[in-house]
Amino acid sequence: MTIDINSRYGLNPAHSEVVDACKVIAPCDTLDMGCSNGRNALYLSQLGFNVTAIDANPNAIEMLQNISAEQGITNIKAQVYDINQACLNNDYGFISCTVTLMFIDASRVDAVLADMQKNTLPGGYNLIVCAMHTNTHPCPVPFPFTLKEGQLPEVYKEWDVVKYNEDVGTMHNGAQLQFATLLARKPE
Repeated sequence: MTIDINSRYGLNPAHSEVVDACKVIAPCDTLDMGCSNGRNALYLSQLGFNVTAIDANPNAIEMLQNISAEQGITNIKAQVYDINQACLNNDYGFISCTVTLMFIDASRVDAVLADMQKNTLPGGYNLIVCAMHTNTHPCPVPFPFTLKEGQLPEVYKEWDVVKYNEDVGTMHNGAQLQFATLLARKPE
């Protein structure tokens, strides 16, 4: 059903890591950080997650709000929010941040990650997918921020890391990049 909604509105399918995470995470209150036009939020909503979808782009939020209204989707709350603020005011069972950190102010990344962790319920999950810049795979795109080797596991050393890898992947535009992918569960 979500693929039909996404394709009907010209959106890409949900990120593969979000799809995989949903195999271990039961529907809960969820935050989609950097949701863009809502490809992941729409997928999650169809699985029964209550999704707060945030993005700094008001046009993207408006598009997601319009899709939700047209489709009668009531479990997505889309709102404009600058992730750099790092001042979430609700707690979530799942926070998804896929291909988002590399677009925020590099000086705010530590605060954003700490805020994500603080606003995750005990037993809840964080999913992060972010571009890397390493000696083996220098990042060909001038993102404001990229991760270093082993950086995310260090930030999540107090959590149970369910999945972590630093694999080469392809962006929507075909660029080959190395990505860090982390799914971690907050201790109860």
